[in-house]
Amino acid sequence: MSAPLLINTIQESVAYASEAAQHEGVLQLDTMPEIQVERPGNSEHGDFATNLPLRLSRATRINPLELAQAIAKHISPNDVIDHVEAAPPGFINFYLKQSWLQKQVDVIRQSGSKFGDVDTGQGRKVMVEFVSVNPTGPVHVGHTRGAVLGSALANVLEAAGFEVTREYYVNDAGNQMQMFYKSVLARYQQELGQEAEIPENGYMGEYITELAKDILNVEGDRFLKMAEEQALLEIGDIGREKIVSTIKDDLSSIGVEFDNWFSERSLFSSGEYEETIDFLREKDYLSERDGALWFNSVMLGDDKDNVIVKTSGESTYFASDIVYHRNKLIKRKFESVVDIWGADHQGHVPRMKSAVEALGIDRDRLTVLICQMVTLRRGQDVMRVSKRGGNLITLREVADEVGIDACRYSFLAKAPSTQMEFDLEMVKKESNENPVFYVQYAHARNASIIELARERGIDWSNGDISLLTHPSELDLIRALLRLPELVDEMATILEPHHLPHYATELANNFHNFYENCRVVSSNESDTAITAARLKLVEAALIVFRRTLTLMGMTVPNRM
Repeated sequence: MSAPLLINTIQESVAYASEAAQHEGVLQLDTMPEIQVERPGNSEHGDFATNLPLRLSRATRINPLELAQAIAKHISPNDVIDHVEAAPPGFINFYLKQSWLQKQVDVIRQSGSKFGDVDTGQGRKVMVEFVSVNPTGPVHVGHTRGAVLGSALANVLEAAGFEVTREYYVNDAGNQMQMFYKSVLARYQQELGQEAEIPENGYMGEYITELAKDILNVEGDRFLKMAEEQALLEIGDIGREKIVSTIKDDLSSIGVEFDNWFSERSLFSSGEYEETIDFLREKDYLSERDGALWFNSVMLGDDKDNVIVKTSGESTYFASDIVYHRNKLIKRKFESVVDIWGADHQGHVPRMKSAVEALGIDRDRLTVLICQMVTLRRGQDVMRVSKRGGNLITLREVADEVGIDACRYSFLAKAPSTQMEFDLEMVKKESNENPVFYVQYAHARNASIIELARERGIDWSNGDISLLTHPSELDLIRALLRLPELVDEMATILEPHHLPHYATELANNFHNFYENCRVVSSNESDTAITAARLKLVEAALIVFRRTLTLMGMTVPNRM
């Protein structure tokens, strides 16, 4: 029985016991609230607990401890549950049988790399669209948080049984791209001794100069011989493709890969833009005012209407986003879509939800996660980032300095809704105060124990797991069993940032076990306990490896 199924079984037993209490007349309620079952922070309070009696006490005006006792008496021990107790001020605590816990060591070993998989998604198609920055320059450190979050979330959703597509939306249409093309052409002309100026609001970074030099080395001066409009078109295409290639390489360098790179321009060339505009117009969601085309967002509960075509005839990025989401949710038939956006797009969320509804789609099929800003520090010094101004600290530079694993762990460790600081000096430390090192060292220590046992020719395949009775052994087993439950929870609430915290707690449990329980002993009298503990170490190795892999981190056997 896996952990998610176990927690569901406990919820069902509480529901059954509550019904029994209703039949007795103790509970006189027409409807029951959702039953919440959690793991207490202290195992002395049980392996699982529910606070249902506390939540019912106000409505029933019955002492919560009395309610807990009335419900708990209808929950019987079984092969998994050792006993149940009512505890003040109004909890019902569940204690697992020690023999069941011990048996889970072999369950983990037999599951291997599949341990942690659950069937929450049941094969449903979900797209995770993330990063998606304009291809006007390399990915900088500010985008890294969304990249790591999206990558880890996609891993978790796959482990939870969803069919996942990872997509990068290449914003290669619109005014910012025109500014980028003009900036590249101006630098190209300057390299050939021509007088040219970067346009106002253009891109000033050194990378634009290097890009222009690369184009000159390959293409020569042929763009000087063209009409400027044609030169801008051709040099822009080359510059865009080079930037997209750089973005792909930089993201790949921290283990972020995509199944699909979707071009915004294809929405116009395919006719989908016109189709979508016509659809919205037919449904009376569009109106022309002051020479612009407006989306009537107020009809759908928004505070104001929004322009989708400017007076100049230029489409806004909101118009493209509407067409893109129609493509995702209707044309490609994803059952749900998760977009990960930066904090500067937070105000765009309500109108995007309204646009989805206007397209005839349940707005709950679109979820938008917002990543707050990242402050980059080197010790006490704050580092500034600006793509336009040229003060660019790229993802690649950060990854090269601190390492892929420190980069991924650190950016994943906080909820995306919170502001975060990334201290380059701290994440490079190789000490127990650095959680990346601490977690990976726990895995490496597991691996070294297994390697030592193999070198000594120890066969632990028939180890007697009933010998695992030390509190630190049982606590480690409990920690290992949390992974499937955590995968289920993270996939449901879309919060993969719980993984680093779980990894650290798992490392705490393992190091405690290691300090208290000698695994490989040279005494012949300890052969039986050595075999049992090697099984536990092998199970821990599996769970550490799976956890690190879900986070997209490397799994070192030596450190």
